[in-house]
Amino acid sequence: RLRLELANSQETLEETDYSNRRVVLALYEALSSHDVATVHQIVAPDLEWWFHGPPSHQFLMLLLTGTAPASATSFRFVPQSITSFGPTVLVEGCDRARSISWVHACTVTDGIITQIREYFNTSLTVTRLGNSNSSPTLSDFSSTPSSSSTVEITPLHCPSLWESSVSSQVGKSVPGLVLAI
Repeated sequence: RLRLELANSQETLEETDYSNRRVVLALYEALSSHDVATVHQIVAPDLEWWFHGPPSHQFLMLLLTGTAPASATSFRFVPQSITSFGPTVLVEGCDRARSISWVHACTVTDGIITQIREYFNTSLTVTRLGNSNSSPTLSDFSSTPSSSSTVEITPLHCPSLWESSVSSQVGKSVPGLVLAI
């Protein structure tokens, strides 16, 4: 019975990942065809947007707000890879002509994109934070009068889940960031 429950939960996770990837791909299709109505259906009105990169590369923000000048609308987001980890969907692409690589980390909640973290010319490593042993307690971080002045902190296990790859395709060194999910 336990195996059946585990198999069913794994199938549900895969269906959710697939559904979240479809929502994000629909955003890129709508942006490409300038379908504002579909963008408004896919993106939350109170979208949380983070940008990491040169200010002159805020093409997505300009497209989403409708303030893009004609020169900015010539930038096309063409996904080269898409990966999902539950509600987080990672999309990366590049524009070799402009020597630009990009990664979008989108959070999908109930079929709506509620957060976009945008990284331009930045290498991204995604990790999951977790404790390798047991959960720390308050006593793990506080010292008692009989203990020494050093505090022992339980080590965290942070496995790398995904690393961007297209930044190397633009032929230049870029800074790296870690996104913990």
